This record gives sequence, C-alpha cells and structure tokens, in this order.
Amino acid sequence: AAKDNYITGDEPYHLRQLSFQFSDGSKGIIQIFTPVEMVVKQVERVILKVSVCSLLILLLVSAIAFTWLYQSIVQPLEKLKRAAVNIKDGNLDFNVITDTEDEIGEVCIAFEEMRIKLKEQIEVSMQYEKDNKELLSNVSHDLKTPITAIKGYVEGIRDGVADTPEKMDKYIRTIYNKATDMDKLIDELFLFSKLDSNSMNYNFAKLNLKDYFEDCVDEISLDLESRGISLAYYNHVPENTIIIADPEQLKRVINNIVGNSVKYMESGRPGHIGIFIKDEPEFVQIEIQDNGKGIAKKELPHIFERCYRTDASRNSSKGGSGLGLSIAKKIIEEHGGKIWANSVEGEGTTMSFVLRKYKECVTYE
Repeated sequence: AAKDNYITGDEPYHLRQLSFQFSDGSKGIIQIFTPVEMVVKQVERVILKVSVCSLLILLLVSAIAFTWLYQSIVQPLEKLKRAAVNIKDGNLDFNVITDTEDEIGEVCIAFEEMRIKLKEQIEVSMQYEKDNKELLSNVSHDLKTPITAIKGYVEGIRDGVADTPEKMDKYIRTIYNKATDMDKLIDELFLFSKLDSNSMNYNFAKLNLKDYFEDCVDEISLDLESRGISLAYYNHVPENTIIIADPEQLKRVINNIVGNSVKYMESGRPGHIGIFIKDEPEFVQIEIQDNGKGIAKKELPHIFERCYRTDASRNSSKGGSGLGLSIAKKIIEEHGGKIWANSVEGEGTTMSFVLRKYKECVTYE
C-alpha cells in the first residue's frame, strides 16, 4: 500500500510511503522524500510545454481558418465587388467563377449567369441598332432614287421636253411607276414595323389548300407571263387538305419569295419558276424553285436577316428595302411553321416553308 503526505516547514516536501513484504515474510517500509521545489519545477516545465503546444495548435488552426475564410468568403466577395465595378463601367468581358459550393458560390454563379445574359442582351440591342441604321440608310437611298427620277420627269414636262403625246404618256407612266414603287416600299416598311413590334393582327381562317394555291398561281402567272418567265405548278396533296392561315399574309409570303426570284433572274436565258406542294403526315411543304443566279453558300444563312442583300451594290437597279424575306420568315413563324432555303450558284434557289394541317377533333360519347 502507498501513502502520500505533504510535510510543511521551511523546506516543504512530499512524502510517499510504500509498504512491502520480504521473502521471509517480514514487512518493510520505503519512504521517498521529494522536495516540493523540485515538483514545482517539473510542473512548470510541463505547463510550459503544454502552453507552447497549445499556442502552435492555435496558430495552425487560425491559419487554416483564415485560409478557408479568404478562399470561401473574402476572395469571392472581392470578385463580386470587381464584377459590380466592371458592370458599372460598362465592361462585361470578365467572369465570376469560383470553386466554392456554398451559398456565396451560388451567388457567384447567379452573378455570372446574369453577366452572360446582360452581355447577350446588349449585343442583341447593338445589333438591332446597327440594323436600324442600315435600314434607314437603305430606305433613304431607295426613296431618293425614285424621287430624283420623278423630279427629273416633272421638270421635263414643265420645260416642254415632252412635246408629243407619246413622250407625255411615257413621262406620266414613268412618274406613276416610280410613285408606285415608293408606295410599295413604304407599305413594306410599315408592315415590317408592325411585325417587329408584335402588333400585327392576323385573320386566321380555315383554307382549302388546293383552291387557295390555284388562285395564287393564277394571279402570279399573269405577272410572270408579262415578264417572259414561265411558271409550273404541282400540287401533291389531297384535295380536301385544310390549313389554318391568314390568306392575305400567306399570299404576301408567296409574292415576296416569287418577287425575290424574279429580281435575281439572270438575263440572257429564259426564266422559270416552279411551285411544288408536298404532302407530309402532319404538315404540308411548299417549295418555290427558280433558275436564277443562285446564292453563295456563305450568304445563305443570312438571307432572312432584315436589310440583308446578296447584291451589296447600292447602285443596283434591283432596289427594294431588303425586308422581303425577313417579312416572310416572321409571317411563317407566326403561323407556327418554319422557312429555309437551298441554293446552288449558277443553277438557282429553292425556298421552302411548312404549314401544319388542320385536323378536326373527334369526340366519342
């Protein structure tokens, strides 16, 4: 057994007494005297070691916590701050990417998505403004040309140049034709404005496809015949096929496509236009083919953009606002269809669009 006692006095000490038994059975006692001063020094050394270790551990934990705090909170917040300053200055060519997956990381991702969408909207707005300026330039040119011609012929009449009935008739017919071209251009601009602002009112109705296209072809053929252009029409859909469309606007699409084909017919060879109506299970496909000069492959993706002209020369006699195919595209899309083009330079172009068939709903009692 062991007993511990503290002996006080001038030099206190610790007494530890141990009892034991010898091999012959007799008992013995061992007493260990330890000065308290020695114990205190040992305790101080232990406390010092524990304090140093604790400090080192605290510093290490603090360093780890600071690194995590900086990478997870301070750094992303700094990126967000720089991003906000960039946006304020109108600079959107940066990114807000972070590796953190916490709430701040989600804020950074949302901020990056906002930046991308904002940049896309600004780019669209800038392109829209550029197109408007180009449209204004085109219209100014296309209006100035007939106005200049009208002024010239009016001055000729006023100065007595048209001194015969034949010349007078020619001058008046020319003035009338130029004024008609201006009227068509203004109507086209007005229509495009309504389509662009989604303020166009459509009068949708059920149309018998066969009857409707036969009427359109009859009207078109008279104008093409006067221009020396042959027209072929092939309808491969059943006679009772019905579509839902605005008859006036659908006719405008057909006239715009045919007019565009006529405009770019090559001189020196007979012009030809073919209209084909193909039957599909859910829709009908209308193809309008011509044997014009065709469209370059690099230009083909842009022909439905407003103001785009494959003939870049502003001195071209072809004129027009460059809105015809853009108007056609908007009208077809408002009908729930789509429009596209295929072309081979030197051989011709095929414009195609699809319209859904109308099907009666059958109810069972």
